[in-house]
Parts: sequence; structure tokens; C-alpha cells
Amino acid sequence: MTARAATGFKSERPSVERGAPNVSRAMVALEQEIKLEPVVRELVKVRASILNGCAYCIDRHTKRARRAGESEQRLYALAAWRDAPFFTERERAALALTDAVTVVAEAHVPIEVYEEAARHFDSDELAYLIWQIAAINVWNRVAIATRTPVGTYQP
Repeated sequence: MTARAATGFKSERPSVERGAPNVSRAMVALEQEIKLEPVVRELVKVRASILNGCAYCIDRHTKRARRAGESEQRLYALAAWRDAPFFTERERAALALTDAVTVVAEAHVPIEVYEEAARHFDSDELAYLIWQIAAINVWNRVAIATRTPVGTYQP
């Protein structure tokens, strides 16, 4: 049995962009309103995508992170970021919040995780960070549900 057969892979599914263009445009507009530095933005997107198992988004956002100046070493270490010494305290706070929000059903968002993020991000930045985490989780679910072809994104 091939990996695709084991996962129930079938042909490409209908496009949500074509089926609900106004909603798709609204999501793109939401992303454009989020003001975070490019590296933190992409680290958050890659980390949530790893947790959600979204191969399309991992591919897309690692490419975008590299374009923003991120190193391969740090990208490889995102899967085990807590044990890797390569991330700043600010980045660690963003990644911890990403983990908590992405798996929110497990423990909600522990107060200490939120407070640590609030120590490193002012109130506006924290709001943008939370919106970014929420947005990438939506994109992950859309890409997974529609089986967006992996490897097709070119920056």
C-alpha cells in the first residue's frame, strides 16, 4: 500500500477559493492586516503547521522564512524548539503561545504561557500574534481538508 493510499489520498479536491471567493479574499485581507516581524510571523506559521501536520503549509512557510532570512538550522529545530538554543526569548514566547493556541483543546492557554508572551510583546503585538496563530490554524485546516498539492508554492 502506498503512503497516499494509506492516508486515503484521492485526487485534488474542489477549491475553496473558487467555491467561496469572498471568504478566501477576507482571509487574505486578514493576513495583510497582521503586523508582525517577518521572521516571527513565519516561525509561528511553520510551528503551527508542524503541529497540525499540514505539509503544504510547512513547505510554503519554510520557503517564505528562508526568503525572510531564516536559517535552515532554526527551521529544522522548530519541531523541537524547546530543546534548541537557537531561539530568542521573544521567539520562544511566541512559539509557546503558538503551541498552546494550536492545541487549545488539550489545556486551553495556560496563564503562564500568555503572561510570558505579554512580557515580550506589547498589547498590539500580542493581539496580532494571536490573530496570526488563529489564521494559520485556519489555513492549515483548509489546506488539509482540500488536500492542497504539496510543493507547488513558489515564493
